[in-house]
Amino acid sequence: MKKILIACFAVALSCSAMAQTKMMADTGMKKKMMKSDMKMKDGVMMKDGKMMMMKGGKTMEMDKDMTMSNGTMVMMDGSVKMKDGKMMKMKDGDMMMMNGKMKKMPMKM
Repeated sequence: MKKILIACFAVALSCSAMAQTKMMADTGMKKKMMKSDMKMKDGVMMKDGKMMMMKGGKTMEMDKDMTMSNGTMVMMDGSVKMKDGKMMKMKDGDMMMMNGKMKKMPMKM
């Protein structure tokens, strides 16, 4: 009888230990995801006809022309000179990431 009781106790302890490590792994993963989301938001965007710069989660008005990591240049008026020489104009909601990739911003801002 004592052996069965000890075995049940050991199983219960091991299950609770596994549950705690899983929770700790989940929170670590969430922190990594939050950090990567912060990095993704770095870039420039056109908002209400003004060029805005986002860095480290903070948004401010763009004060100078910027060159992205792939060679694309973004001017303060919203014009973009791609690395291959093509010119384009950013519209409201357009965002250029720091790596030079263009994407549309979600409407909730």
